[in-house]
Amino acid sequence: MREFVFEIRYNDGVDELMDLFIETPEARSTTFLCSMGNAQLWRLDRITGPTSVVEDATALLTGSAYNQLSISDRPCGGRHYSDVLENGSQRSLVYSYFEDLVHCDSVPTITNRYINGALLFEITRQENTERWRILMEDDKKVGMLYDTLGGVLQDGLSFHFDHVSDAAGPLLTLFDSVSVRPEQSRVLELAAEKGYYETPRETTLDDIASELDWPRSTVSYRLRQAEAALVEAYISTM
Repeated sequence: MREFVFEIRYNDGVDELMDLFIETPEARSTTFLCSMGNAQLWRLDRITGPTSVVEDATALLTGSAYNQLSISDRPCGGRHYSDVLENGSQRSLVYSYFEDLVHCDSVPTITNRYINGALLFEITRQENTERWRILMEDDKKVGMLYDTLGGVLQDGLSFHFDHVSDAAGPLLTLFDSVSVRPEQSRVLELAAEKGYYETPRETTLDDIASELDWPRSTVSYRLRQAEAALVEAYISTM
């Protein structure tokens, strides 16, 4: 299995969903997408963050007005069905199904022009960056895919290549039993290293924020999310 990894970065004001992540750095979404040919696909979006951002992002993903798929100036034609599978104060899980897609300049449909069969995609969104990981059996036509993706982007979007290589790491971080994100893991490990969990504490949130060069609110939020995930996983084994 091969993987093609790249990023699409968004300017402020270009995309309603990405604007939410740009305005709220502690918010994040993780998506698992399966493309079945060039006319239909389904997707699961996990959104985490402050309640207002989760609500707004969920509304966009389940509504009909937001152009969810296209990376060009041309919206995709076709049918869209969605359902909210989980809806909490700081996280939601949205299922979406698209079919009869026409004139669609989306990453999945463009990928299917060059690579046949069902394809798996993993997408993360945070701040101004949408990071794509495409899993495929054969990467012979990745060069043409690379050129096409970069060529159709609308103004305000930029394409950044990362790598093409053998697939490595967990396939579906969206469904990990302990859902500790990399940025949460980073602050949790630093907190433990610096003695935040010692009695008495040997460091503070302000000290951790200063070392990471992050806002204190971001450090506090990510630490709470990591702790909640660990507690949830522990309780589920009892």
